[in-house]
Amino acid sequence: MTKDLENDSQVPSFYIVRDDLIHPLVNGNKARKLDALLPFLEDHSVTDVVTCGGCQSAHAAAVAVSCAERGLRSHLLLRGEQPDVLTGYNLISTMYGNVTYVPRSLYADREEMLIRHAGLVAGSSGLVVSLNDMLEAPWIKQKGGRKVAIVNEGAGDSLALLGMIRLLCYLSENHLFGKERTVKFVVDAGTGTTAVGLGLGAICLGLPWEVTAVMLADSIEQYRKRELQLIFDFRRHFGFNLVHCSNRMDNGVVTWVERHQPRKFGNVIDRELEVCQQIAQQTGILVDPIYTLAAWELATSLSEKEERGGANVVMLHTGGMLGMFGLAQRYKSHFRTLKDQSNG
Repeated sequence: MTKDLENDSQVPSFYIVRDDLIHPLVNGNKARKLDALLPFLEDHSVTDVVTCGGCQSAHAAAVAVSCAERGLRSHLLLRGEQPDVLTGYNLISTMYGNVTYVPRSLYADREEMLIRHAGLVAGSSGLVVSLNDMLEAPWIKQKGGRKVAIVNEGAGDSLALLGMIRLLCYLSENHLFGKERTVKFVVDAGTGTTAVGLGLGAICLGLPWEVTAVMLADSIEQYRKRELQLIFDFRRHFGFNLVHCSNRMDNGVVTWVERHQPRKFGNVIDRELEVCQQIAQQTGILVDPIYTLAAWELATSLSEKEERGGANVVMLHTGGMLGMFGLAQRYKSHFRTLKDQSNG
């Protein structure tokens, strides 16, 4: 964990949880969610994992690497067409997993797509299970063949929330933030699972912490709907001892906010790469224009408001830096500007 500090001590600053550094390829919130998912799959004798994501999905690559490290087979359904040159997370997914490119029209129905492909992997003698299947009927036995587990896009499952709660258990230890300090947690939101996990963790652990998430991929209505579904599933599977905090859960566990400059998901606005470059040169911390720059902007804004004895502002760095290679292919003109500046 580091603190963003300028030479001028009067400049507002915030803490950064450097989850981007915990593994060379599997880092950020991807590693935290899989920290809960994969041991569970191993305990249930799963042989294959099927999941999905975009062409440069950090989640898909994380699943591929983590499965390979554990002797599991991964099957990755990536949206769109195979690029001419594999790079970034697309390259990592291909090196570690079994990649299939899916037309956008078929990808639109993710649930059906995942079930159909998992059935092909399992074959006539195998078994296809979802995480909910295993949580609700852990006695499912496999008579032979493959046992294929489906993991939702972005690991958007209630089980993954436990990985985020484990992170808060660590951060609330006395030598870090402790349990008494007021903390405003900031995170970028793709599926929103990470933010919900942090919010639930703060409530379950009785921490005076608030979680604010920058919406990147959907409307506030869809994020709130997903939040309620994750909370419902969490309480159903793990909430037998959470009666004491039901009221706080009912009121929502995350504050969802728009990005400073809203745009269609995946788009990069002029000069954002230059901002990322400036941050890297001044702090030694790399952020990307799609995800972590959004959290950085919000953390900066909140730290300015909290500078006079207010709460500690903490940004969770969700990693994903290899995605910059994919952006360089897609936004060549933006990256050419960086090249021109360095030559100048």
